[in-house]
Amino acid sequence: MPFTITELVSDKLMSLPEMYFRRNSWRPYDQSTVFTNGVFDLIHPGHLTYLAQARELGGRLIVGVNSDASVKRLKGHDRPIMGQDARAQLLASLFFVDGVVIFDEDTPLNLITTLRPDILVKGGDYTEADIVGAPEVRAYGGEVQVLPFVEGFSSTRVIESIAG
Repeated sequence: MPFTITELVSDKLMSLPEMYFRRNSWRPYDQSTVFTNGVFDLIHPGHLTYLAQARELGGRLIVGVNSDASVKRLKGHDRPIMGQDARAQLLASLFFVDGVVIFDEDTPLNLITTLRPDILVKGGDYTEADIVGAPEVRAYGGEVQVLPFVEGFSSTRVIESIAG
């Protein structure tokens, strides 16, 4: 009987309490944890490059994904194109992603302050001053990294080109 994608990646899809315990299980092995977040609607090569680079910064990568309700509040009623479970499953299927957690708030601050990643990462379309959680991560001794923006790729652009 063939597996479904959900079955194949179920060990990476977690609630915040589950991710908290998983994160703490990595600590004794001195594996630094990288955290990033986003909508990840229509995953494209820019996302893949960014996530792979984020993972290279540490031993583990956790990705926070905006819930459908959060995306609608932030980007409008026509978004997301793909539902939160599909977006989370796609991310969890990537070999360089170690855990995915969906969050309903407009920002990932609660995830960041709960999980306390060693490294907080955002893409080059942000400055450190704009990164939610940066002051909190710096306050406990963590790092904040801004990775280069991958030119030519944008979910919004892809959606606009499909819509014609």
